[in-house]
Amino acid sequence: MPLPSEPLRKLGFLTIGLFDDADPRPGHESTLEIIRLGEELGFDSAWVRHRHLQYGISSPVAVLAAASQRTSRIELGTAVIPLGWENPLRLAEDLATVDILSGGRLNPGISVGPPRHYDQIKRALYPDSADAEDFSYERVRRLLDCVRGEPVSDFGGTEGFEVFSQRVQPHSPGLGRRLWYGGASLRSAEWAGRHAMNFLTSSVVKAEESEGFAEVQLSHIRAFRAHHPDGDTARVSQGLVVIPTDSATSAQREKYERYVAERTPRTAVPQGPARMMFARDLVGTSAQLAGQLYSHPAFREIDEVAFALPFTFEHEDYVQILTDLATKLGPALGWAPR
Repeated sequence: MPLPSEPLRKLGFLTIGLFDDADPRPGHESTLEIIRLGEELGFDSAWVRHRHLQYGISSPVAVLAAASQRTSRIELGTAVIPLGWENPLRLAEDLATVDILSGGRLNPGISVGPPRHYDQIKRALYPDSADAEDFSYERVRRLLDCVRGEPVSDFGGTEGFEVFSQRVQPHSPGLGRRLWYGGASLRSAEWAGRHAMNFLTSSVVKAEESEGFAEVQLSHIRAFRAHHPDGDTARVSQGLVVIPTDSATSAQREKYERYVAERTPRTAVPQGPARMMFARDLVGTSAQLAGQLYSHPAFREIDEVAFALPFTFEHEDYVQILTDLATKLGPALGWAPR
């Protein structure tokens, strides 16, 4: 628990990786440069979001494969891959390949449920099986089995000059322990715990037990650990939007504060039929942010974070925010760079 007397153990960050439709390469290069900078600053982990049919990273596994060749130490994660778009066996092959290329640094985060706007894209995504696809936790279980080396074929051995395996290849033995579930509900937290996954809890939760964001998030963390074989030591990472302003220019501070003000109204009450609750974005000096985080009940239950970078800022803004996170806020929370 990161109380003032107990240091934060792992500091990470999350980026969406925006790009220009007319010229997508600079945006992708910016993402790779931000990850490289994160390693230079001593961050423990860098995470990328996943966006389909938008102007953000649609193939995080490919981006992290590139990042693995530009870094040597920082852990690389996805937050999160929506499994409704994926074949678990094929995804397991890609994840294992990148994990091996990275030297065992991949932390895949996943979630389930139907793809967004499914009625509009299902014929393109699943032309022959759109109405039969299973988007339940069973899809996660299939991925877990594939990654953890369970047999996926009844045939193994030599056929002519070719050798076949009954399990997904390549097999990366440690990867199964580094799979994360990104959950916003109590049911997801419990399921992830029972299946010995790690748990990503972000700035979005479902208002099931109450309409207090921190209280709901805290209940998810405790439910996850109550159902996990590792109990209170099971890994949880919290992903709030946190914007330090220590070295920001006056123009940057004004922009950051305006961004937070525009997003704050949605945090007042649950949103939509699913009653989603959004955490308020945090902006201020590192001393101010540390105080706010220590007063957050869920933050006091965890010892690793992946602070989310705002969606729409410029590259130089992210450089300033990351630098302050690593040199100001991290140390204020007791963290030390690796």
